[in-house]
Amino acid sequence: MRKPAPSGKEFSNGWKVLLASISGVALGASPIPYNIIGFTIAPLSEEFGWSKTEILAPITIFGIIASLLAPFFGGLADRFGVRPVALFSLLAFGLSFAAISLTPSSLAVYYGLWVLVGIVGIGSTPVTWSRAINMWFFRQRGLALGILLLGTSLAPLVIPHLAVWSTENFGWRSMFLAAAALPVCVALPICLIWFREPRPEEQPPEITSSGGHVAGVELKVALRDYRFWLIWGSVVMIAITFGGALVNMVPILQDRGFGASDAATVMSAFGVGIISGRLLTGALLDRFWAGYVAFPLLCLAAFSSVILLSGSQSLPMVVLAGLLLGLTAGAESDLIAYLAGRYFGMAHYGKIYGMLYMPFGIASAVSPLLYAYSRDVTGSYDLALSIAIGMYLVGGGLLLMLGKYPEDFPSSEREGSTSGTEVS
Repeated sequence: MRKPAPSGKEFSNGWKVLLASISGVALGASPIPYNIIGFTIAPLSEEFGWSKTEILAPITIFGIIASLLAPFFGGLADRFGVRPVALFSLLAFGLSFAAISLTPSSLAVYYGLWVLVGIVGIGSTPVTWSRAINMWFFRQRGLALGILLLGTSLAPLVIPHLAVWSTENFGWRSMFLAAAALPVCVALPICLIWFREPRPEEQPPEITSSGGHVAGVELKVALRDYRFWLIWGSVVMIAITFGGALVNMVPILQDRGFGASDAATVMSAFGVGIISGRLLTGALLDRFWAGYVAFPLLCLAAFSSVILLSGSQSLPMVVLAGLLLGLTAGAESDLIAYLAGRYFGMAHYGKIYGMLYMPFGIASAVSPLLYAYSRDVTGSYDLALSIAIGMYLVGGGLLLMLGKYPEDFPSSEREGSTSGTEVS
């Protein structure tokens, strides 16, 4: 077996792929729809007379459809390689998103176009890009994944301003065209030049079996492994709690007497937290076992809920709550990709990661509705925030039960075995 390459060598070999992947994540179907949808409320309501609920419903539809298709696209990447799947989906996402600019005064057509975006767009999310990064990096995989997922944090720095500018100058239809141009005209050319999986001699030796094949268990084997369900359960509990807290953060703060400018400050702190959380989590995962990293980071979100429940009128304290919630959000995204690769290998990573991404996407889409329902029924967000504390602690605690990383896996040509010898 080849000797492991020095950590710096991994970045030296894979930096172009990492940079291309960042562009794909930042300008793909993961961040763009969520950063655009809010700017459609006023113009669509004015032109078509649709309600806010009718205008915003497609983002939930999109999120659920994309999440359900994640294992399918992941399987395609496993079978045909990640490059054709990611690049096709990036192009198809851009074209289908541009098609929304043609929306007539028909809700059915509007929803149908968003369904199409969900069907073709999931391949331009971390489901595919993370596979490539896992194939190029091992010793500094955590940091590389953290840098990759910064793409979803970079999009809000550009997309909202582009949306406002294009709408004010050319109308809301141009907003979809301008946003669609980013994946097609910016990310796609970069990825055509630099994005690919490593050749066998470029792969970290740790991801291959003794026979030289990419190692890992099949999805059916992973589904029989208790560790898969521990990760799955943790993903559900964390996603269904922080997703709703994020989307409802502004009304939560308004209920406590904070103004719009204060809420904006808290949301800025959340943005800082999510960027810091991704880099911090990635760096720590390369040095310590994932359970020791995940549990304390996920507990930070529980403390965030405690602050919000306290009814504190201190702006610095609620800013801290936003920062802590952001750290957890950043950590969760890193953990899913990292744990899928370390515990189940790379041979069938796409399908396995897709199965773990599915509950993440669905729970994140449903969570805001649960928080809002709690507010409508009880008159406050306190019940949702109280339940969230327990969910954060249990979700983090489940990852402490994963045990040591497998040392090796069966070759992709062999079936039926679970994990190999364990190593810390």
